[in-house]
Amino acid sequence: MKLTFLGTAAMKPHKDRNTSAVLLTYKGENILIDCGEGTQRQFFKAKISPAKITRILISHWHGDHILGLPGLLQTLSRSDYKKTLKIYGPEGTKKFISRIMSLFMANTHKINYEVTEIKKKGIFIKEKDFQILAETLPHTSHCLGYSFRETPKRKINLEYIKKFGLKKDPILGKLQKGKTITYKGKKITPEKGTTLIEGHKVTIILDTGYTKKISKFAENSKVLVLESTFLDRDKDKAKQYQHLTAKQAATIAKESNSKQLILTHISERYRERKQIIAEAKKIFKNSKLAEDFLSINV
Repeated sequence: MKLTFLGTAAMKPHKDRNTSAVLLTYKGENILIDCGEGTQRQFFKAKISPAKITRILISHWHGDHILGLPGLLQTLSRSDYKKTLKIYGPEGTKKFISRIMSLFMANTHKINYEVTEIKKKGIFIKEKDFQILAETLPHTSHCLGYSFRETPKRKINLEYIKKFGLKKDPILGKLQKGKTITYKGKKITPEKGTTLIEGHKVTIILDTGYTKKISKFAENSKVLVLESTFLDRDKDKAKQYQHLTAKQAATIAKESNSKQLILTHISERYRERKQIIAEAKKIFKNSKLAEDFLSINV
């Protein structure tokens, strides 16, 4: 699994930061979370083909998170895009995507796409190897956070199954799938015959006001990506505009027992970026400030 930050700015692009976009790569999936203005150019600068995108997750419909969609979709339509693009977002997403298509795609090649509106929190994508969950968040627009979770895997308990004279056998495949097996008249349960290995969890929240439920949603994340628009000295503004401070983001990382915190959605108002990371590290040591094109292997 890999995360590539294609845009890390808040509100509007800066000279060294584009607006919000994060690419999560996992096996055959390339999942884009938000698509701020200029995102397709960021793909080219990162030497990643936009045609590799399999899904797009929209957190909410503020301009700095979606203005890159028309250009990206138009590029895909002219790139012989063969897949069915799966687009997910809060209620209203079908209407907005339909408008984009009618405004910008009427005289271009069409692409196949499906739009799913997420109307309640919890699992909305369930594949063999992973699940993606959504959580509703406080913001000035209906907003969602996303958590990518690998499916747990069962590892054979070799010492235990040796007691039955069982080594290599196709029947072990059933045991790994969590099924009880019978070998030479004796039952072997998955609870004793295997060890359940939890998969990695990555939580990405690109806009939100402070709420305790984020800590629960992000619980045990290997990587937690959180917006960090303000410093603590401006916490009143953070509350007014429903954003987080670096201190609040770090507190959430600590409370959620996350392993690493990546701060993004950085405001141009803070010229000295060291203040942001310093504030977070006082509470959660393993904090990092995202820059455009930062790539992290999870």
